[in-house]
Amino acid sequence: MPENLTHFEFDITRSEREKLNGHKSITIWITGLSGAGKSTIANRLESKLFKAGIKTMLLDGDNIRSGLNSDLGFSTTDREENIRRIGETAKLLMDSGSVVIASFISPLIENRTTIKDIVGEENFVEIYVNTPLDSCIKRDNKGLYAKAILGDIDDFTGISAPYQPPSNSDFEISFESSDYEEKLKAIISKIKTSISYK
Repeated sequence: MPENLTHFEFDITRSEREKLNGHKSITIWITGLSGAGKSTIANRLESKLFKAGIKTMLLDGDNIRSGLNSDLGFSTTDREENIRRIGETAKLLMDSGSVVIASFISPLIENRTTIKDIVGEENFVEIYVNTPLDSCIKRDNKGLYAKAILGDIDDFTGISAPYQPPSNSDFEISFESSDYEEKLKAIISKIKTSISYK
């Protein structure tokens, strides 16, 4: 902690908020290439959890970059700071008793390790949306891949910058899979069970 700062202990704790809500708070981190379907899955996941009476908050890449992180660019340093701020935001929201659903490319293993370190490994659930690059390019309604292929966007993940897939994610899902809907239902069911107080 920086010099001259003192951590203030509040009367109401995260544990008490969790008990009031009737469920534990965690961070569900959804990673994958641009166009993989992360936001769609995050939105569906939140809708299902919310309808089940679970206090949720969804953080999405474009939304965060147009607000909280609008001062950041896409340099290596700015990308690292983007991830750090998202992690600290997720931690604050968990302290409020919320289940945080975060949808971000987070291309490097070290990006996801940073989040895990901030929120705590025991609070971190990783979903890897493993949609092949060719399918992401076809699904790209923003036209970003076309610009990246032409060289109009530098350091674009999957084209001119690397994506390091998780080697041991908690869940893996792909829009290409024939059992996509069943797998999504199973993920939702397992998460609901894992955060509920017995």
